[in-house]
Amino acid sequence: MATEKIELTKEGQAKLEKELRHLIDVDRPEVIEQLKEARAQGDLSENADYDAARNKQAEIEARIKEIEFQLANAKIISDKPKNANTVSLGSVVTIKDLEDNEEATYTIVGTVESDPAKGLISNVSPLGAALIGHKVGDEVVVRAQHEYKVEIVKLGK
Repeated sequence: MATEKIELTKEGQAKLEKELRHLIDVDRPEVIEQLKEARAQGDLSENADYDAARNKQAEIEARIKEIEFQLANAKIISDKPKNANTVSLGSVVTIKDLEDNEEATYTIVGTVESDPAKGLISNVSPLGAALIGHKVGDEVVVRAQHEYKVEIVKLGK
């Protein structure tokens, strides 16, 4: 079974690589030291420090594996959209909600990088998927739990 490629911007790739280095070079050695200290306390069967360190170690190792998988299966996309006139991965798009006339600006990114609170929306989210392929001035129906319409006001980088 072929693994689907994970779309990342160069910036997203750099962030994952930085996090991976920190996990390997800082967090992993710290938790190993915590495990040594907890073992030195004696009986491990009722040692809360040891249990906490083991849990943290498991979380760190799982995150390392997750990032390594994402990087190994990454398809790096250009930060600059292929066509500056239509919304695509990497586009910065300003939209106006046609119900309340509120404007918001988002960058369209792959799923791994999405962080709606920071204005980074996934290309497979309802809003991101609806915007892909459209141009400034287009009215787009966003098919979410409560369907709504937006207008693309500005498109750029």
